[in-house]
Amino acid sequence: MSTFTVGFIGAGNMGYAILKGAAESPFGTQLSLHAYDPDAEKCSRLAAFGVTSCASGREVLDCCKFVFLAIKPQMFDSVLEELAPSVTKDTVLVSIAAGITAEYIRSKTIPEAKVILVMPNTPLLLGEGAVAMAKCEPTTAEEFIVIRRIFEACGMVSEVPEQKMKEIIAINGSSPAFIYLYAKAFVDYAAKEGIAQETALPLFAQSLIGSAKMLTDSGYSIEELIRMVSSPGGTTLAGLEQLYAGKLEETVDAACTACTKRAYELSK
Repeated sequence: MSTFTVGFIGAGNMGYAILKGAAESPFGTQLSLHAYDPDAEKCSRLAAFGVTSCASGREVLDCCKFVFLAIKPQMFDSVLEELAPSVTKDTVLVSIAAGITAEYIRSKTIPEAKVILVMPNTPLLLGEGAVAMAKCEPTTAEEFIVIRRIFEACGMVSEVPEQKMKEIIAINGSSPAFIYLYAKAFVDYAAKEGIAQETALPLFAQSLIGSAKMLTDSGYSIEELIRMVSSPGGTTLAGLEQLYAGKLEETVDAACTACTKRAYELSK
């Protein structure tokens, strides 16, 4: 059985979630996991999962073929400058940062660097992530599968063309925040009507879960599902009329467009 050396530079919430999911999955027996974070406490909490702490990003790179760049976009310049001397043609660099491109990573390391771009989301923390991934040449299919299996340990994965990785951010990367804001509005309405959050939030959250399953598993289209809830002259239609009047769909489009615009700005 092959063993794959996998390192993380950055062990914050997202890095921690991915490492934990990988270590606890059946695939974890094939992984030798390493991590570095300037905050030593973030690495020490990973020891329980068999993750080896490293003293620097260079040390991670020197002992691992697959290296996750689990850092903020603003940190890439300085981190890649430090790592560049250790990047080889065999290294596979995995970026989970919004807006970062393979071209940019190669410009800061080596022209032939292997790169995999990933847009995860925070539900990875509960093993319920939705992850978009793009394989960038000259990364091999076999190398890509290793990283895909790591993410499949903590959620579902979809492969996306490299040129659409900025556009996908709004769909799965940022959308949890948009959904939380939507949920807050329902909970705030409940509070206004004298219904406690302890009652309203679980009801609305389960409605989200059930509605999501209907979208993925029922076989009905989105339009059909809306009609199934909307009795003629009923309460749902009365509410939908207000959402249409408030141009909910246009607002969502504007939010996604702004999200994508910012991703392009970050990539420059």
